Amino acid sequence: MPKPFFFKPFFFLYRIFFRKSKRFQRSASNSHASQSKNHIHSFDNFAHRYPDLKNQSLIIFNMEEALLKSSSLFPYFMLVAFEAGSLLRALVLFLLYPLMFLVSEEVGLKIMVMVCFFGIKKESFRIGRAVLPKFFLEDVGFESFEMLQRAGNKKVGVSNLPRVLIETFLKDYMEIDVVVGRELKVFGGYFLGLMEEKKNINLNILDEHGGHDKMGSSDIIGITSFNQRLDDPIFSYCKDVYRVRSSDKRTWKNLPREKYPKKLIFHDGRLALKPTPLETVAIIMWAPVGFVLAVVRILLGISLPYEVSSPLLAFTGLRLTVRTPQTESLVQKDPRLPNDKPKGVLYVCNHRTLLDPMYLCFALGKNLRAVTYSLSKMSEILAPIKTVRLTRNRQQDQDMMERLLSQGDLVVCPEGTTCREPYLLRFSPLFSEISDEIVPVAVDSHVSMFHGTTAGGLKSLDPVFFLLNPSPIYTVQLLEKVSSEVSSCRHGSTSRFDVANYVQRELGKVLGFECTKLTRRDKYLILAGSEGKAGCKTA
Repeated sequence: MPKPFFFKPFFFLYRIFFRKSKRFQRSASNSHASQSKNHIHSFDNFAHRYPDLKNQSLIIFNMEEALLKSSSLFPYFMLVAFEAGSLLRALVLFLLYPLMFLVSEEVGLKIMVMVCFFGIKKESFRIGRAVLPKFFLEDVGFESFEMLQRAGNKKVGVSNLPRVLIETFLKDYMEIDVVVGRELKVFGGYFLGLMEEKKNINLNILDEHGGHDKMGSSDIIGITSFNQRLDDPIFSYCKDVYRVRSSDKRTWKNLPREKYPKKLIFHDGRLALKPTPLETVAIIMWAPVGFVLAVVRILLGISLPYEVSSPLLAFTGLRLTVRTPQTESLVQKDPRLPNDKPKGVLYVCNHRTLLDPMYLCFALGKNLRAVTYSLSKMSEILAPIKTVRLTRNRQQDQDMMERLLSQGDLVVCPEGTTCREPYLLRFSPLFSEISDEIVPVAVDSHVSMFHGTTAGGLKSLDPVFFLLNPSPIYTVQLLEKVSSEVSSCRHGSTSRFDVANYVQRELGKVLGFECTKLTRRDKYLILAGSEGKAGCKTA
């Protein structure tokens, strides 16, 4: 009697498992039967079978499985939780991460969507446009990208992610014609954290190719993963389906920046690294220490003279590299200049963070005055040097800058806004009209954890986030003073635009940055939906 009673639970579990496995085998066989009209191939044979893809009128691919090297979706949802939500929301998502291994892929996806999107205002959600494209581009496999670039007229990107996260990346940066993603439910203008049960598949493009009339058409091919079931209706229109293995992805190379279909010039967000689970642990562990260290760095910078604070700040992890020209012509007055010129030297530098003027002061070992287009009250209070806001009125700004120059040296960033990537925005020519004593300054910065700039967040926290990094690096390089033949434009000998373009080109050569004609307005329209002016509401 005890023996059968002892084995009853095991027989019960065995029957449950056996029945489930039988149902799984039947569902798998049914799925295979439904896909028997498709020809299944490995991704290795793709290039050999289709050396010329121009004859293929349509290619359908799964973004996570056939375009990105990593199949993990956690980092992208962590970006949404942190950038669109808060640190608390990101912490909740991280604590729920182990639960993802105990549930199905679909349930895990729904949990992450609920945590990241519940209560987020739809109108102000810009993470898919301003933050995620950078991280998606850095995860694109070069081999898969080459295949898509050789494709024919139309490309359809399919994803299990919400469409609001992937549409800008696929359409604007990957030049994909149709994006098929999950739709999020909205109530009262806020996301509910729920997805539609079925993908809202737009098959109009298949109708244009007669897809409904000729399933398995020879001019439609699909690319997906071996881990992905082929029960998606959109793949039933493909005659050939190529499946990517995990081993294939491990051999893929990252897409080089110069191969991007569209240049990545602007992006937003505070996180400078991809928040994988291990990186997220590092951020959580470092945050309390980094906050204390940032406070210490601020106190040292604003309370001590440069010769004392510089070595102490270096001890805390701040790195500053200074390069100066060989000649001693930085502050020498040109005797050929008229006497009505302002007395000070005008330092013209590109703009990486709000701390550019401060680092220049540390490099020169003296106080400078700085003019800026927008500066928060907190940054203005904490700044140990005098900062003056520009009014965007040309005549008023010119008079104010000339008055400041008559009192001493002045720093100006003619780009008008910061740019994180290796590009220089258009230089405003105003600086060339107020002084011929122009010294270009090339600045560059590198962070490992947090960006010290933002377009849609709180600008008052920009210096704090920069100083939160374990060891931020700054490089300040002073160039030769612009010759009077080039810089003199008051009397019409040189155009003010020529002077501005000349300084931009010289800084671009030293830094290895590409010069553009983009402006502050372009940046804020792309990232924040506004023109970057104080009090301007996002659209």
